[in-house]
Amino acid sequence: MCGIVAYTGPRDVAPVLLDALRRLEYRGYDSAGLAVLQTEESAPSLTIVRAVGKLDNLAQAISASDLPGQTGIGHTRWATHGRPSEANAHPHRSGPLAIVHNGIIENHLELKQALRAEGVEFQSDTDTEIVAHLLHKHLSPHGPREDALREALRRTLREIRGAYALAVVCEQAPDFVLLAKNSSPLVLGIGRGETLATSDIPALLSYTRDVVFLEDGELAELRPSGVHIETLDGTLVQRRSRRIDWSPVQAEKGGYKHFMLKEIFEQPRAIEDTLRGRLDLESGSLVLNELGLDAETARGISRICFIACGTSYHASLLGRHYVEKYARIPAQTELGSEVRYRDPVFTKGDLVIAVSQSGETLDTLAALEEAKRHGARTIALTNVLESAIARAADSALYTHAGPEIGVASTKAFTTQLVAMLMLSLELGRLRGTLPAPELLALLHALLEAPGSLRTTLEAHEAVLSVARKWHQSQNFLFLGRGLEFPIALEGALKLKEISYAHAEGYAAGEMKHGPIALIDEKMPVIVLIPDDRTYEKTFSNLEEVRARDGRVIAVATEGDERVKGVADDVLYIPKVHEAIAPLITTIPLQLLAYYVADLRGTDVDQPRNLAKTVTVE
Repeated sequence: MCGIVAYTGPRDVAPVLLDALRRLEYRGYDSAGLAVLQTEESAPSLTIVRAVGKLDNLAQAISASDLPGQTGIGHTRWATHGRPSEANAHPHRSGPLAIVHNGIIENHLELKQALRAEGVEFQSDTDTEIVAHLLHKHLSPHGPREDALREALRRTLREIRGAYALAVVCEQAPDFVLLAKNSSPLVLGIGRGETLATSDIPALLSYTRDVVFLEDGELAELRPSGVHIETLDGTLVQRRSRRIDWSPVQAEKGGYKHFMLKEIFEQPRAIEDTLRGRLDLESGSLVLNELGLDAETARGISRICFIACGTSYHASLLGRHYVEKYARIPAQTELGSEVRYRDPVFTKGDLVIAVSQSGETLDTLAALEEAKRHGARTIALTNVLESAIARAADSALYTHAGPEIGVASTKAFTTQLVAMLMLSLELGRLRGTLPAPELLALLHALLEAPGSLRTTLEAHEAVLSVARKWHQSQNFLFLGRGLEFPIALEGALKLKEISYAHAEGYAAGEMKHGPIALIDEKMPVIVLIPDDRTYEKTFSNLEEVRARDGRVIAVATEGDERVKGVADDVLYIPKVHEAIAPLITTIPLQLLAYYVADLRGTDVDQPRNLAKTVTVE
């Protein structure tokens, strides 16, 4: 999601920046731009070119401009604050400097208000422009030019809160790019007489394979002669470069064997991006202004209907749980391919939430339009800005998973769960059904979720061991109760999608109504049994499987010795809030599906007969 490039050296910089941005297209974007320090005249001057849409539009704009220069920065933007437009595209300028930024400035509203009070006029709706104006404000006209810019950036960073990867160029400091990082990636490339910085390795490989990874809380300076790194307080950082031997395709995969595995491991970051700027712990509330909901509107909702297909349908089943528990609104989940042919009843009191990873799913779009015709209020929940469903709905709640290349969804699914929980909490707050202390506890639980995901991912070798043991099995049964039932459905879907093994997900309490007939000593049964309110009931179902010689693979809370005593294999997850547990139990199931498929030799990223976006009925 978004891409930064920077360069200084002997080459004509505009083609270098454009080439590097093209190698970051897979990250997703809706606009692009670059800033070039032109040095042909007596004094350096800064020229900015921006365009909405694909990089071809930017290339056309560049071809119409005269852009000599050897230092510059570029950016592909995926909108968070402000719609896609040329004015909102990066780079942003203030006085003699230009800046590109990935991330979200959480305190942008208060900073913007203070700057306006000082007479600053804003040209965009972005949080990034605030950083540019702060830098200009702090830029001293005295002293060495690079030192002044460096000190201005330090002072600016002390004022802002949030995530950022920043690249800055200034007319007063030619052949010099200043960078800073916090919770958003930046990679430095060291070539012969030239240096670069990018959001990801693929953009560097045409110019150098010697890289340095910038860490949080560090500043870096690019000069043609090399890079200089120090901490925010000025402490020098000595870090050796690494040699990258990946092919271009491997580089796009980040060194992972498949895109799906890379995307599984990207989930903590994707969830952080989806949460960023939306949790206000100081006031104990959420920031979801894009939905246009107020207390009166929320109290007027008589029913919520989720409409989705496939993996998004499974996420919506969990969304129904969240809405009913925290907002106390009757909710239902409908398959887009079924509801539109059922002559459904929609009314003006309904809130219809259309859930689609791509935002282009035809069945879901058609059902959304049917709901609108009957006067229902509509929200799109999607990962793709300005997609068809987002345009058709009254408002949109975007997940920030970034592009998902693997056909079998992973990070798009978990970010949907996070978005649905946030929406449910906001509705509960507006309706007065969610006490403030409980809301605050849930906000903290959401904030801690990425860390719990990282802990779970660290145990991937344990999942691989289980996959080696069972990957030749032809049938799998997934069982879960309550919040874990949709995860059982999703786990079974992942396994069948990419390994071609037969797998079924069931509500654990329904097992005795049919599926129990399938269980024998050859049947692996994956039981989701975290420490939640349904634990005892699920444990009874587990014992029923064991009594019929079924082989049990349990996903349980760390420290659960009781389950360990009866299961063949146990995959442990950290102890988390009950509402967050489905996010965490999803991870071992995704990894299990991946490893089983890989061991069976299937095409993990492009499984047979499947498409990433379903735009046919």
